[in-house]
Parts: sequence; structure tokens; C-alpha cells
Amino acid sequence: MDLKEALRKSLENSPIVWKGEYAYFVNPLSDGVPRLNYELMDLVLESIIKMVNWDEVDVILGIEAMGLPISTLLAYKMKKPMIVARKRSYGLEGEICVDQSTGYSKGELYINDIKPGERILIVDDVLSTGGTMYSIINGVKESKAIISEIIIIFEKGNGLEQLKEKTNENIQSLIRVDMDGENVVFL
Repeated sequence: MDLKEALRKSLENSPIVWKGEYAYFVNPLSDGVPRLNYELMDLVLESIIKMVNWDEVDVILGIEAMGLPISTLLAYKMKKPMIVARKRSYGLEGEICVDQSTGYSKGELYINDIKPGERILIVDDVLSTGGTMYSIINGVKESKAIISEIIIIFEKGNGLEQLKEKTNENIQSLIRVDMDGENVVFL
């Protein structure tokens, strides 16, 4: 089975829950529910490995929570260090606090241990409105690091294109979807 077919199948079987007026698909890659099988994870991992110019990556930045499974595997497989945008502060010197704004919640993320000039690959599970990623991009730039690429598994709606226009960053996704009520639509 190829990647697009596997992702479609996983989404077709995903329950839809409502967070206020926001339709949210519950998927193994974006939520860890239902359980994530290794075959799907392997397809995602191998696809991302082929998409990225690894000579331009010094460190991988995974976003808590569901950006971590794939970023961890990428870091291990590609022998790159990894840092995590966390949901809690450690209060360390140089810690960067960014707003996390999704279609259904708000909070803060904290980024530590980014060095000026480092080339960063950012990995996350879903990009919908682009609010969280916009803040992460600004946080990385504040640290004087360089964003080499941004990889998203699920691009939901048109937030990715808007974010590319706003930031001029290289952002790619594995599959583009949208919601039509309680149905996932493949774009």
C-alpha cells in the first residue's frame, strides 16, 4: 500500500469529534488513538526521509504532543539531535515562549536549546489554522536559527498555504484534507 492510500484509509476510519464548532478527526498519527500500527508509521517515516534535504538539517524540532513520535523516529534514523517544543516551562536560560493557538484551544509552548545558525527541521502532525506553527517559526527565528524545512503529516484546510505566504518558509505536507461536517474530504 502506498502512503496516500494508507493515510486515506486511516482517515476514513477516524471518528470525528466536535470541539465547539471545530470538527476534529481522531487519528492514530494525530492523537495516538486508535493504536498506531508500525506499518503506517514506517510509510510516513520513509516518505519524510525522501522529502527532506538532510544535508541542510542540523537538528529536528518536534512539537508536543503528537509531533514527537515521528520526530523521534526521524532523529534516530537520520542520526540527528532532537529538541522538543514543550507545553511546560523549565525556566532555563534562553528558553523561548510562544503562543499555541489551534482551532480549538490556546496555550503556550516552550523551546529550549536552539543555537544561533543551526538549521532546523520542524515536524508536526497537523497544520490547520497555522497559528501554532506561525508562533514556532517566530520562536525559532528569535533564536537566530535557520528553518531548513517544515514537514506536516496532515494539512487541514488552507492554513498551510496562508502560512507559506505569510512566512516564505518551505512547508510540505504528506496529505491535504478538509472537513465537511462530519466527513473528511481529500483534496
